[in-house]
Amino acid sequence: MSSLAAHVYGVIRHPRVTFSTIVQAPSWVPVLVATTTVMFLCAIAFLRTDVGQQALVDQWERTSTAFGQAVDDEGYAQIERTVRSGGFEVVYAAATALASGPALVFGVSALLFGLLKRRDPPGSRPSFVQVLAVVSSASVILALRQVVATPIDYLRESIASPTTLVQFFSMLDEASPLARFLGIMDLFVIWWIVVLAIGLSILYQRSTRSVALVFTGAYVVLALLAALAMAISGGTA
Repeated sequence: MSSLAAHVYGVIRHPRVTFSTIVQAPSWVPVLVATTTVMFLCAIAFLRTDVGQQALVDQWERTSTAFGQAVDDEGYAQIERTVRSGGFEVVYAAATALASGPALVFGVSALLFGLLKRRDPPGSRPSFVQVLAVVSSASVILALRQVVATPIDYLRESIASPTTLVQFFSMLDEASPLARFLGIMDLFVIWWIVVLAIGLSILYQRSTRSVALVFTGAYVVLALLAALAMAISGGTA
């Protein structure tokens, strides 16, 4: 098994042992390139199908409506023309892969590096490269989410995540604040938070439980705010 494959497997199956190794010899480029590539390939494979393009059109229409921006026939036709224009799937897949890969990893790493400071002398504090290596490795879970979701999305003819909590409450009104909140809470994102907390707890020598609870709490608050914003905007779908 190659070192990269072992790295990916370890993050999924044995995160504590794997992160203990990562913080000693931080490496972030190979895993970040691999996860970003996987996300890009999954997105473009889906969007090059008629099912994927129509799913994206419908998703944009539903998102606009959820925030109170009704889409008329002309607007819907414009969305269709945009999505089905030549080369759009490559640009969109690249943009989403970069946003979910490097942009997210560097943004989260910078935020955590600034917030999680130890009171040790500067020379003994974790470096930014160590934080970056931990966050990059944790992104394996988000890439795995894309691998799992893509074939399910194709079968469901929908681009909405099939791994959110709302999938277990199909009896809820889609326009209700609770359904919107549960539609944001994703099982793989929660898994990613836990894995990230494990890595950071090892790096900063803190309790995994306390770090995971703080991160999960922040995720819940953000989901509540998003659901509240949709409710205030007056969306109906």
